Amino acid sequence: MEQAPRATQTESTEVLYDVADHIAVITLNAPERMNTISGPMLNDLTRLLIRANEDRDVRCVILTGNGRAFCAGLDLRKERSGDGVSSASSPTSLDLRNTPPTVLQSMDKPTICAVNGGAAGYGMDTALGCDIRIMAESAKLAAAFVKRGVVPESGGTWFLPRMIGWAKASELIFTGRTLSAREALEWGLANEVVPDAALMGRAREVAREIAANAPLAVQAAKRMMRMGLNETFPDHVHHVYLQLLPLFKTHDMQEGIMAFMEKREAKFEGR
Repeated sequence: MEQAPRATQTESTEVLYDVADHIAVITLNAPERMNTISGPMLNDLTRLLIRANEDRDVRCVILTGNGRAFCAGLDLRKERSGDGVSSASSPTSLDLRNTPPTVLQSMDKPTICAVNGGAAGYGMDTALGCDIRIMAESAKLAAAFVKRGVVPESGGTWFLPRMIGWAKASELIFTGRTLSAREALEWGLANEVVPDAALMGRAREVAREIAANAPLAVQAAKRMMRMGLNETFPDHVHHVYLQLLPLFKTHDMQEGIMAFMEKREAKFEGR
């Protein structure tokens, strides 16, 4: 029998976490500073992304922000006071294995970024690190890195050429341009644009559609897509076959076949 959906919430103040109906919603919650990322906030976000990925009840993750911005980048005021992102590293080392961009890239659970407002710098890279981006009409993507004397430090130089091609990525990164939600859709950086008030409803609708499918198969498909970015086709086909074999033995595959034959909705259990 499938377990009844449960709801949980953390006591963190700068990053909120809620699970219901197999969907984890992670919310950046520092609206007074436009959700700019501090060191503690970075650690909370990393911890909660890992928590969602390891929770068997979670089948899809929505990442969003409170207030008028999704994330306006790094909190430079915190950097100056010694409580910023760089405070977690020594002057001679920088451990990026457990930071949000790396964790997002390695997650098996599908991720949706519900971009509620401006996503600039680190915030833009974080949005790009999610699998799907649904943007509010008023939201923007601001690639303002070179205007601040830095490079896209959180994955943008990796994501953008793969997502929109070298020429368009060059144009966006080298100019430091800001794209409206509609422009982001035209550039292929957003899946869809919706009215501001409809953003979370639409994000949850897509998440529910994902969560209704066999979670082990969805997660395996995401792993294969990620591996395929750096594999030859023959190697990839071989790895897909190896991934398929254990799925043949799952309860969910049998349920999927029976539901198809019986012309009913499948009830997947993640086993």
